[in-house]
Amino acid sequence: MPYINFSEDDLYRANNADLVSYLGGCGGRVKRVGSTYQYIYTDRSGSHDSVTIHGGKWYDHKNQRGGYAVKFLQEFLGFSFQDAVVELLGGHCSAQTVKPISREPPASIVKPFELPEANSDMRRVFAYLTKQRFIDPQIISHFAHEHKIYEEKKYHNVVFVGTDENGTPKQASLRSTISFGKTFRLTVAGSDTNYSFSHFGNDGKLFVFEAPIDMLSFITLYQKDWQQHSYIAMNGVYESAVLKALENHSGLQTVYLCTDNDTGGIEAAERLRDILHEHGYTNIYRIAPQQKDWNDSLKQLHGAENLPAVPHERKELYLQSVSELNEIKINPNRIAADLIAAYNSADRKRLAEFSVAASEYFLKIAGGEFPLEQMKNRLTNEYKAYQDKGTAATKLGKLQNAMTAGLEQLRKPSQTAAELKITAHKLYDIADHALRLATEEALVQRSEQKEASEETLSDEPRMSISG
Repeated sequence: MPYINFSEDDLYRANNADLVSYLGGCGGRVKRVGSTYQYIYTDRSGSHDSVTIHGGKWYDHKNQRGGYAVKFLQEFLGFSFQDAVVELLGGHCSAQTVKPISREPPASIVKPFELPEANSDMRRVFAYLTKQRFIDPQIISHFAHEHKIYEEKKYHNVVFVGTDENGTPKQASLRSTISFGKTFRLTVAGSDTNYSFSHFGNDGKLFVFEAPIDMLSFITLYQKDWQQHSYIAMNGVYESAVLKALENHSGLQTVYLCTDNDTGGIEAAERLRDILHEHGYTNIYRIAPQQKDWNDSLKQLHGAENLPAVPHERKELYLQSVSELNEIKINPNRIAADLIAAYNSADRKRLAEFSVAASEYFLKIAGGEFPLEQMKNRLTNEYKAYQDKGTAATKLGKLQNAMTAGLEQLRKPSQTAAELKITAHKLYDIADHALRLATEEALVQRSEQKEASEETLSDEPRMSISG
């Protein structure tokens, strides 16, 4: 295909294409989960459902990357950039300029950052934020006066600006202000992801959000002394801006993770907590909205239509399984044989209970007390939903590996106290993997039952009523 110089309108429409509708038309597998969809794809490591889609935007939680419709076709369907745009436009480009492809590399492949041209006023943006999003007008005015919120001239999108420590714009994101149809979100080319839309106070508290509107909604809901606090919006779930903010503001000591109350937001909070711990930050807390996000909570307060919270089904099932574990007695003379029998029974709960009891036994003879409730608390506290990925087959393989390692350790004679603790740890790992597999099998069963129920309903004859 010859090189096509797409117009801005072409790129806008292509990136704003409805991915779910497109995938439905070409046989792609998607399933609805709350207000979003999951894209199911297969690679060499198996089948995955880690990609969520909302309109033309997608995010791969497994690989921590995302974008818009054009990039989706490139990443998952093998399209080139040009072919992806043409495909999403249905072959209809508004203004094409065809140029021969140059074999010379471009002088620079990095477009310099430049803020979109501002409109002469921000009436549309102000109306959108106050009337549709219910943001407090004084809060909007505060950020507008700091030149961190304004209205773009060409399309009248709202622009959220991220500045560096000197107040110089380094990053910007756009969001459409239309009240119907598909929404549009875009990060301005050349943006430095180390900076984002933010406010810094002086009381040492940093509140972290996924998006600027979430941040503004939270401030609207909790206005008391808000300017003394610090806030930052990540434009997704990227941590670089948060780490940079903590680096540049040494007085920030306490971090509140205020990501969405859905699967992606829950996993983002867990992942960010781990990243911050790795960087030496320990005062980290989770504040979740009652609804799906903070703007939905604000909408609920005003009696407007809003989206409810979306429970993390996998995490809730795992934690429920842990809470239901019971104390069982073991025979110290046949631990290996009984462990194999529990595994062969395919009763994952029984295997988990036996492994936990055996782990307790080895810790006790090593000189420590670790009762069942303490074991259950450990399983609960150490579980990370964002790390619990893969199919039931993948998790079965991990359980088998844990069993092999555990049995090898059990066969070692005359173990020292340190070796006994290693044995206990490997048995604990078996319990954890058994519970993860049980959770995945339960989710698969639920999904199959739901699909069967939907198929049954669709097959039912429709009643015809004639007068």
